[in-house]
Amino acid sequence: MKNLFIIPVLVFTIQMGSAQDMHFSMFSEMPVTLNPALSGVTFKQRSIVNYKNQWSSVGDKYETYGFSYEQTISHKRLKDNYFSAFANIYKDAAGNAKLNTLNPNLGLAYIQKLNRNMKLSAGLQGGMYYRSIDYDKLTWGEQFNGFSYDPNLASGEQNLRNTSLTTYDIGSGINFNFVDNDNFSKSSKVRFDIGVSAYHFGLAKNSFIVMDEKLQTKYCAYLNGEINIPKSKNALVPTFVYVKQGPQSLYLIGTLFKMQLGDFSTYTGMKKTSSVSVGTYYRYNDAIIPSVVYQFDNYMLGICYDVNVSGLTPATNRNGGIEVMLRYNVLPGYGTNQGRSDTRSSY
Repeated sequence: MKNLFIIPVLVFTIQMGSAQDMHFSMFSEMPVTLNPALSGVTFKQRSIVNYKNQWSSVGDKYETYGFSYEQTISHKRLKDNYFSAFANIYKDAAGNAKLNTLNPNLGLAYIQKLNRNMKLSAGLQGGMYYRSIDYDKLTWGEQFNGFSYDPNLASGEQNLRNTSLTTYDIGSGINFNFVDNDNFSKSSKVRFDIGVSAYHFGLAKNSFIVMDEKLQTKYCAYLNGEINIPKSKNALVPTFVYVKQGPQSLYLIGTLFKMQLGDFSTYTGMKKTSSVSVGTYYRYNDAIIPSVVYQFDNYMLGICYDVNVSGLTPATNRNGGIEVMLRYNVLPGYGTNQGRSDTRSSY
C-alpha cells in the first residue's frame, strides 16, 4: 500500500511546474537561502553544512544536503560599511525516481552601518538550477500484467523523453539588523533581524514535460531575534518565517530557550564560552519540530526532528525527518583583546 501511495504523489510532483523549493526546518541556520542580505551581517566568516532525511518510512528516503560559506570584504574607503561574498550549494534527492535538484549560487551583500546599533543590508545571488529524473525507477499501471508488476511492459507514457533540465537562477533581498550592544565582550539584551527576499523571479523552468513551465517566484519574510532574560545568562530565541511560492504557503514559528553554560577556559586571552538551546518550532499544518542546539566557542551543532502532523500522517505514522547542522564562524574582532567567541544564532 505504501508504494501505491508514493507513486501518484511523485508523478504529481514531477508534472507540477509550481512545485515548491527544497527547505530545511532550522531556517536561521541556512541564512543565505532565507535571504542573501543576511551574509556577513553578524559574522566575519561563516561556514555551514546542513543535512536532512525525511519520509524514509514511506519508501525511498528524501535527502537534502546544503553547504554555504561567507566572507566579509572591507576597505578603508568604505569606513564602517563593508561587503560580504558568499557561495552556497544545495542538493535534493527525492523518492523512488531519484528526482534530483542541484542549485549552486554565488552572491554578494552590502552592509551599511546606520549607527552603533543598526545595520541595513542588501544582497544579490545568481547561479544554476538543475533537475534530473530516472523514469526507469517508476512503475505504471500499464506495466501490470493482471497478476503482478512486469518491468518489461511499456509504460504507455508518451511524454517522458526529457530526463534533465538546466537554467539560471537569481535571488535578492534586504535585511534590517538591530543589536543593542555592539561590544562583543558583553551580552546584548536584545538583537533581531527582519527582512524580505525573493528567489527565482519566474525565470527557472521546472517541468520535464511542459518545457515553458516556470518555477514560480518564492517570497520570504522573517523575524529572528534573541531576548536576554533579566538577571540571568539565559535568553529566548524566537523565530517567525513566512514563505509563499505560487499557491503554496509556509508558516513557521517557534522559540528556543538558550542556557549560557559559562566560560570553559581562557586561552591566549580569549574566553571560550558555550551554550545549549532547546525548544520547538511549528510549521503550520505540517510538522512539530523539537530542536536542540549546542555551541562551544566558534562551533555549533544543531539537531531537530520533524514530527509529521499533515495529510501524510497515515502513511508516515507521524515520522517526519531528522535534520543536522554544523557551523563554524568567526566574529568581527575575534582574536583581539576586546573580541571573543559568542553563542548567538546564525542570523
